[in-house]
Amino acid sequence: MSKAHMKLGAFLMAGGHHIAAWRHPDAVAEAGVDVDHFIDLTQMAEAGKFDMVFFEDAAAIRERNVNTASQAARSTMFEPLSLLAALAVNTSRIGLVATASTTYNEPYGLARTLASIDQLSGGRVGWNLVTSASELEAENFVSSGLRPHAQRYERAEEFEKAARAVWDSVDAGAYVVDGKTYADRAKLCPVDHHGAHFTVQGLLDSPRSPQGRPLMVQAGASDAGKNLAARTADVVFVAAQTLQEAQTYYADLKSRMPAFGRVPDDLKILPGVSPIVGRTESEARAKYDALQELIPDEVGVALLASYLSIKDLSQYPLEGPLPQMPDTDGIQSRQQLIIDLARRENLTIRQVARQFAGARGHWQLIGTPAQIVDELEERFHGKAADGFNVMGAYFPGALEDFIELVIPELRRRGLFRDEYEGRTLRENLGISIPARAA
Repeated sequence: MSKAHMKLGAFLMAGGHHIAAWRHPDAVAEAGVDVDHFIDLTQMAEAGKFDMVFFEDAAAIRERNVNTASQAARSTMFEPLSLLAALAVNTSRIGLVATASTTYNEPYGLARTLASIDQLSGGRVGWNLVTSASELEAENFVSSGLRPHAQRYERAEEFEKAARAVWDSVDAGAYVVDGKTYADRAKLCPVDHHGAHFTVQGLLDSPRSPQGRPLMVQAGASDAGKNLAARTADVVFVAAQTLQEAQTYYADLKSRMPAFGRVPDDLKILPGVSPIVGRTESEARAKYDALQELIPDEVGVALLASYLSIKDLSQYPLEGPLPQMPDTDGIQSRQQLIIDLARRENLTIRQVARQFAGARGHWQLIGTPAQIVDELEERFHGKAADGFNVMGAYFPGALEDFIELVIPELRRRGLFRDEYEGRTLRENLGISIPARAA
């Protein structure tokens, strides 16, 4: 496949990525717990030839304040690995990627679950490795609160190594039922992992993945996160507001890979983008303005506070500037992105909150198909992205608009595929099957 082709993910989140999406008259308000809704969206993305669909996760409710939570449909959502199993048997080509935390899981159990879903899908599964930065999640699992950032990444490094060893404990053709033998002992390599955080011994109880291993996806933007991604990731999701930010991140992450014996093409960087598309610029702007009118101030401010890792932002004047932020053990890169945005554009707290509510700090585009593709093409050809993780403002409408209006323009310019290249997620992304560890 031509290297000029973008990779596209469809980031599916209940009724949509805009914080007020569930209030939109064309959105599915109860989407978070409607499996048919997600099957329909995934089949729609597959018909559009997207590389993958992606689901994030947090093992907790999203808002501590009950009054705020009652006005934001982000707390009802399927556990994503369970959802992938349903999607695997209702699709045939599109990749299926879900988030699972290294802080609140164990390597063998998670590796086994992912391997099973990978078999169900014929080699189309990816794991978005996260370390979990929410106090609300920590309260559900550990009495001591959120683990420090450095400790979470130490655990994540070891977790990934142990999970990879589980997947590599069976080679292709290891389990052979021929009437005489059930397993080829020469193709079995039991795990013998003894580390600071985990002990794992044994074998994977399913065949080796058709794509070698489930795809590894990450989204870390801290120094530790970038090193982990450079060593282990096949795909990276990232938030970048400006072209320069995106180019700097892209160059930095790709430059770290040779130190781990990897080549830059083995990693695809897909920044998040939330496009609102209209057949005219005024139509697109009207769609955006209608969504913005649905945001209660307290919901927007609470969402902003959660990403800044500050418990109460409402104590500050809404028409005043963003206050000085303390250091955080939460999502450090996202906190800095918000601070930079507020300072660069001289925004008040209310303005930052309303802008952030659309896509949680990811890039937002509003315009015609040609205008949207102009922006995507600039970053794609400008060494700022290998493709994009498309975040529909509301579902199904925003995904339908992208497929109907933007993808034909991408194809007209030779930027996107007409058909899938293969059966597995790695084949379609153009990422080689990893060698089994010795």
